[in-house]
Amino acid sequence: MEPHRLKACATPATMAHATTTMTNPSRITQRFAELRRAGQMGLVAYLTAGDPSLAATEQFVLALAEAGADVIELGVPFSDPVADGPVIQRASERALRSGTTLAGVLSLVKSLRAKTQVPLVLFSYFNPVLQMGLEKFADAAKAAGADGVLITDLTPEEANDYRAAISSRGLDTIFLAAPTSTDERLALIAKATSGFLYVISRTGVTGAKDQLAEELPALARRVRRFTALPIAIGFGISLPGHVSLLGGLADAAVVGSALVEEIERAGSVEAAAAALAARVKLLKGAAVAGMSRRESQP
Repeated sequence: MEPHRLKACATPATMAHATTTMTNPSRITQRFAELRRAGQMGLVAYLTAGDPSLAATEQFVLALAEAGADVIELGVPFSDPVADGPVIQRASERALRSGTTLAGVLSLVKSLRAKTQVPLVLFSYFNPVLQMGLEKFADAAKAAGADGVLITDLTPEEANDYRAAISSRGLDTIFLAAPTSTDERLALIAKATSGFLYVISRTGVTGAKDQLAEELPALARRVRRFTALPIAIGFGISLPGHVSLLGGLADAAVVGSALVEEIERAGSVEAAAAALAARVKLLKGAAVAGMSRRESQP
């Protein structure tokens, strides 16, 4: 994959939107503030949009929101999902076969926004965004009602134009921190990030695991040195026990492959929606009542 070299530029469009970002907190920021006041850990749920169809994804998102998901990430399917494990790779293949495009995902967000206020994050590789054009994508994401964007294969050093386009529309720019990130890189990542910082629990690709990485507590403490933003930990989170154990480390747990697998196993859209809701209720219950329970903050 070739690196993306983006230079900083402040266009009239970005300047026109600048004050919006500073004065109006995003739905993501508001939701994490509510969780903090309640002393609860959040749950971020990931789905591949268009698996098995965009209409089905809409039903799934509404079910997840009703079941207690605090933030929902909508993965834009891509033909070369190098950061994803086999479960999400298969979901991307199914979504692409159903005809899902970035434009279609943006239309889905617009439809969802008329029905729910749950924070929605567009989770994509950079190629589809580049194909659409940064300014056009940022305008469309804002108009649709998205709250944030996470580009999985874009680093902060390469992201100046992207950050200017997204943040100037009042959308959060979410970046990934990994166990291999140096302190210098963590500082760059934290500076480029808004909304919440996504911490990858282990090296490798996405996928549910039985146990969490032993080095995770040290990683979370290291990340905290560089940001006051909420920290969400993902990759390998699938069980209520995982969520409970993350309570002292993170502000949210990110669950992806385990949910996508529920869709893959289900015999119908309705069965998948019910299975997703049941799984999220279990995980959210662990966040609220388990070891993850925090003292309420003023």
